[in-house]
Amino acid sequence: MTRGGADKAREDGAERKCIATGDVQPKFGLIRFVVGPDNQIVPDLAEKLPGRGIWVAASRAALEQAVKKNLFSRSAKMPVQVADDLPQQVEALLARRVIDLLSLGRKGGHALAGYEKVKDMLMKDEAEVLIQASDGSGRGKSKLSTPEGGRFIGWMTADELGQAFNREKVIHVALATGGLARRVVEEAARLKGLRAEDGGQTAGKDRRAT
Repeated sequence: MTRGGADKAREDGAERKCIATGDVQPKFGLIRFVVGPDNQIVPDLAEKLPGRGIWVAASRAALEQAVKKNLFSRSAKMPVQVADDLPQQVEALLARRVIDLLSLGRKGGHALAGYEKVKDMLMKDEAEVLIQASDGSGRGKSKLSTPEGGRFIGWMTADELGQAFNREKVIHVALATGGLARRVVEEAARLKGLRAEDGGQTAGKDRRAT
C-alpha cells in the first residue's frame, strides 16, 4: 500500500475516462472540467458545475498533454479556450482544498499541529494520517512514523500547512480517524499528481512496508 494513495474506490464506484491517457478509473483520481459560458475550460474540483464533464487524470503530465494536443476541444466537440497555465491553476486549487479541509479538521478537533502534539497523538494510536511539510527538516521529520495501517502526506509546504492552522509555518500535522481523513488523503493524492516534485521522498519514517 503506497503512501498517499487511496486504498479503495469510493462507495459509489463511479468511474470516468481520462481524455489524455484513455484510462478508465474511479472519479477521485481524476479532475473534472466543464465548458464555461465564454467557452473557457473551467476546473470543477467539487464536481458540481452544470454541463457535460470532461475528465483528465490527476497528473501534471496528463493535463499538460490535454492542453498541448487540444484534447479539450476534441472532447467538447467545439472550439474552447484553455489557459496556458491550467496545470498551475489546478495545482493551486487542489492545494487550497486540502488547506480548507485541514482547517475544518482543526476547528473540529480532528487535526493537530506541532511536534509534541503529533507525537502524543501517534503514541496513543489516535492518528490515521501523518502530514509533514516537504520543506521541513529531514532530521526532525524522521523522528515520527506513519500510523500503522495509516497514511502519509509529505508534499505540502510548511507555509501551506500553516495556513490551515493560522500560523506562519507548520511542519507536523496528525489527523484522527474519520471521514475527513479520507477526504484529505484523496484530495492530497490528486495534488501530489499535479506537483512537479514528490515531497514525500524526504518524509519521516514509515513502519509499513511499501
